[in-house]
Amino acid sequence: MCGAQAGGPDAATIKPGETTIQGSVTRDGEPVTGYVRLLDSTGEFTAEVPTSATGQFRFYAAEGTWTLRALVPGATADRKVVAQNGGLAEVSIAL
Repeated sequence: MCGAQAGGPDAATIKPGETTIQGSVTRDGEPVTGYVRLLDSTGEFTAEVPTSATGQFRFYAAEGTWTLRALVPGATADRKVVAQNGGLAEVSIAL
């Protein structure tokens, strides 16, 4: 096992009151590095972050329905997520 936290970065480091979307990207159970894009409900690009060495990512976003697009060498995957105002949405993206 790689020692990466399940789901995403440590929830203790979240900004209080912020609407947060976080998680991890894995392939065959192992973390992968790449990028994760945040697309709004119409599919428009909003933001992009690199994954950490352990495949983890985090966005601070507005309440609503979003699409996360993982972009890693040789693969792409989309996941829908609903973010609640001031809440934490955890997303695992397995390729």
